[in-house]
Amino acid sequence: MAEHPAVAPATSVTPANDVRRAPAGPPRPTLDTVDRRLVRLLQEDGRMANNALAQAAGIAPSTCLARVRALRAAGVIRGFHADVDPEALGRGLRAMVAVRMAAGSRATLEPFARSVAARPEVLDVYFLAGADDFLLHVAVRDTDELRRFVVERLSDRPDVASTETSLVFDHLRGAVG
Repeated sequence: MAEHPAVAPATSVTPANDVRRAPAGPPRPTLDTVDRRLVRLLQEDGRMANNALAQAAGIAPSTCLARVRALRAAGVIRGFHADVDPEALGRGLRAMVAVRMAAGSRATLEPFARSVAARPEVLDVYFLAGADDFLLHVAVRDTDELRRFVVERLSDRPDVASTETSLVFDHLRGAVG
């Protein structure tokens, strides 16, 4: 990011399950090599102290802090999250549920996404292009709970035309940058 705008104070907190769209306005700034290095380091360890991050990136701590703040303000860094193992919380069965909405249900897309994102079973909601409209990443206790979720929370809705469930055997997180 060639220019680092002053960081405006946050006026609201966005819930973790918020359905986000790309922010309106000017396009995001181009990231330079230092910005990319900071993002990569924070992806590896989002709790890295500013001094350690600055040293690893080869910049001064004050510069590092200003750049991280600018990356957050620009929406490049959307937040810092704990990566919790669902199995440790008694939700060891994970699945991907493809959801196809009923014809003419365009007005219900956002309300549907918000309502399923608020469900405790749902880890992620993806809005798709193609045959399916949504892909839900869910974590549940067992197959009975998965069946109840799909049948009672999804298939029972008049705006849902069909669902297709695939069990997840393993999950590996990839790097973005």
